[in-house]
Amino acid sequence: VRLVESGGGLVQPGGTLSISCVLSGSTIRWYTMSWYRQASGQERELVAEIYSYSTITKYVESVKGRFTISRDDAKNTVYLQMNRLKPEDTAVYYCRASRPGDPIYWGQGTQVTVSS
Repeated sequence: VRLVESGGGLVQPGGTLSISCVLSGSTIRWYTMSWYRQASGQERELVAEIYSYSTITKYVESVKGRFTISRDDAKNTVYLQMNRLKPEDTAVYYCRASRPGDPIYWGQGTQVTVSS
């Protein structure tokens, strides 16, 4: 299983950005897909996740109402739509795939910088 993120970049505060993660080597709906982020000097934290075989989602409090995680099974891709971005959202964003009995898979990360 391989995960490849894309779509990061520089955006102004209040702006919008969408990042994506393509899973190859398996079927994405078998996995709980998660987005984590790690800001410089801080620990990696869970941002959002979408459960396997489901559209049930979960978000960290700081992004509720601003971020939306979604999954396209036909494209084997998970997305994170980020609206009303704040400087404190600046981090490297990582995609993660997990399911019982399998190793946990991580992508290489994509940098999101929110700055004027």
